[in-house]
Amino acid sequence: MLGWSQFTQCPMQILHYEKNFRYSDRQFLAVARKLGKLATFCTRVQDESSFIRIDVECRLTEKRQDQLKVSITLELPEKWLRAVSRRPDVVEAVDRCVEKLEPQVKKYKELRSRRVRARS
Repeated sequence: MLGWSQFTQCPMQILHYEKNFRYSDRQFLAVARKLGKLATFCTRVQDESSFIRIDVECRLTEKRQDQLKVSITLELPEKWLRAVSRRPDVVEAVDRCVEKLEPQVKKYKELRSRRVRARS
């Protein structure tokens, strides 16, 4: 299987964990693209210790739409951002998590740029 670093062109580390789930090749490529988009969105605020962690868990539940749980944690300097989504398809769940994280990252970037301006 291909590694995450082959699809993301930025230095941010991406940690990936699966529980009772296996990606198809098509799903893997789509998820890698979406995480690469999120990583490049964070390029101005990241440092060496920054990373993205994605956890995918498949559970037996009565509702089919709740069986797949995806959580994405984004560690940036002085801040942890997190989004969780339960969808029947992993690509939809990752897409929803990225949609939730983008406004959080924008707000973080604004606050951080204000602090830098205030210090100078």
